[in-house]
Amino acid sequence: MAYIMVDVESDGPIPGDYSMISFGAIKVDNALDKTFYGTLKPISNKFIPEALAVSGFSRTETLAFDDPQKVMAEFKQWISDVCTDRPIFISDNNGFDWMFICWYFHHFLGENPFGFSSQNLGSIYKGMEMDMFKNFKHLRRSAHTHHPVDDARGNAEALLTMKQRMGLKLKL
Repeated sequence: MAYIMVDVESDGPIPGDYSMISFGAIKVDNALDKTFYGTLKPISNKFIPEALAVSGFSRTETLAFDDPQKVMAEFKQWISDVCTDRPIFISDNNGFDWMFICWYFHHFLGENPFGFSSQNLGSIYKGMEMDMFKNFKHLRRSAHTHHPVDDARGNAEALLTMKQRMGLKLKL
């Protein structure tokens, strides 16, 4: 299995009504050198200015981004290129990130190379600590900048720390 850490930035709370603006992915391995970054043109006229502001882009800038179908096809190809076996989707907030990635894959390509399930980094850490109030974010080495590749990298670093220092059984 190949773990792909993903982070999504959007202009609202749900796909379809709102748009995924950008996303980043990194293959989780010791090198952390295989990354993907996509910026996507909005699919809806609706957006929440405060949600969009988190991405650091203006609405005008996003209107010049790439066609979502093209970006999702490129992401699917990247996954195929970096994964020799089954890709596993993992993120800090998989309820949010998975919702957008899954919807966009099915809407634009008719399939999702990750299948029908995802993993949540925070839940893994809470389980390891046996404490629902624990937070993994202190395990990141990279700054959390809201650039999705930076954020995916920091989360991948945290997962590797769980493996290397805390005994998480994880095949890379």
